[in-house]
Amino acid sequence: MSTAKLWGGRFSAQADSWVDEFGASISFDQLMADEDIEGSLAHVKMLQKTGILSPTDVQQIIDGLESIQTDLHQNKLHFTVENEDIHMNIESILTDRIGPVAGKLHTGRSRNDQVATDFHLYVKNRLPQIIAEIKTIQTTLVKLASENVETIMPGYTHLQHAQPISYGHYLMAYYSMLKRDVERFEFNQKHTDISPLGAAALAGTTFPIDRQFTAEELGFADIYNNSLDAVSDRDFALEFLSNASILMMHLSRFCEELGMWVSYEFNYLELSDKYTTGSSIMPQKKNPDMAELIRGKSGRVFGHLLGLLSTMKSLPLAYNKDLQEDKEGVFDTVKTILPALRVFNGMLATVKVKKENMYKATTHDFSNATELADYLANKGIPFRQAHGIVGELVLKGIQTGKNLQDISMAEFKEISPLIEEDVYEELKPEVAVERRNSFGGTGFKQVQMQIDQALTELESVTK
Repeated sequence: MSTAKLWGGRFSAQADSWVDEFGASISFDQLMADEDIEGSLAHVKMLQKTGILSPTDVQQIIDGLESIQTDLHQNKLHFTVENEDIHMNIESILTDRIGPVAGKLHTGRSRNDQVATDFHLYVKNRLPQIIAEIKTIQTTLVKLASENVETIMPGYTHLQHAQPISYGHYLMAYYSMLKRDVERFEFNQKHTDISPLGAAALAGTTFPIDRQFTAEELGFADIYNNSLDAVSDRDFALEFLSNASILMMHLSRFCEELGMWVSYEFNYLELSDKYTTGSSIMPQKKNPDMAELIRGKSGRVFGHLLGLLSTMKSLPLAYNKDLQEDKEGVFDTVKTILPALRVFNGMLATVKVKKENMYKATTHDFSNATELADYLANKGIPFRQAHGIVGELVLKGIQTGKNLQDISMAEFKEISPLIEEDVYEELKPEVAVERRNSFGGTGFKQVQMQIDQALTELESVTK
């Protein structure tokens, strides 16, 4: 393959090999090889349609590009650092195969709009994969929630027992988070689905190109209106990294709790052996390593977002070599989040819920204190006064080792003659949960409503 610089006409000195290596991007942008060939095929077809190139030249170029694409899919291509990037490597291979006519492919085009087009296509092609994986997790969450509508667990604030809740309600909270993630990635598609091709280096071209034609050939919904913006915009990549960071933050929160719930201290869940590991020295260990890895990998995704923001913050218009730094973080993020989503779904789909332990944790605490305060308020005692009364009872219970449901009726009567035997029923965790039927609450009917709504949403996207 030719290694002479395709842009080297005005240069009289050649860079050292280590400088070439520093400036080259082929080590990573070869991931866009398919997109680069697709972009070139659309471009050359447009050159024929507009009469810029003859049908004979165009057919030669198309045949050459398609042969390169076939070899690419069969892992038969060899790329070189000397040709810098995927664009120059493909063009150099094409030149070796069809001769000087390959040089006509770049008519009316620059590497600036070419790389932007490739990058748009790369992200555009992967967004549906990511959205599909998130929706798979949502489906698993809904299934698990459906099986645990009446499973009672402690709800926490400040990591302290707060009020009993439905485990199904807990799971549906994460469904809602992931729903917003899907919506963000779907919106990301709008800004990714724009074609920069035809903007050339920064100012457009004198050739009578048809940008609408190439956009349609490549499946883009729109084209950039401004050539400067077209070659320098990386908002779509920043949006992607931002969305991926929020997604990983959500998964990380869930994984943090998974790590707690499977511990001896909580013992609410058990993860499948398929998603855990042992210790090299402690035979009894069953570590939630996959959950911890997902939690850990969130940091690298956050870093990629900050990295690209830092790269972009001082760039003047239009294209600058700094923009070579826009891809590795995106590539690595795709490589990170897709398997993370699949592993997370596997963990969730195979988890064992220890319902008895969850319930038991709500019967030996004071998470029903609000129920007693509400009970007194319903009897006519101002809530603030009721709150104070119950607070004193909790303090006394802590000192004597008694839970609220263990207080005798005689002791309750000393507090207020309005308290009746029905108080014991209302202090039961399952009753406390069932009664919370305000919209979006943890009451069983409300949780089922959330699940039904989610099933409708998921069904609508599969049709």
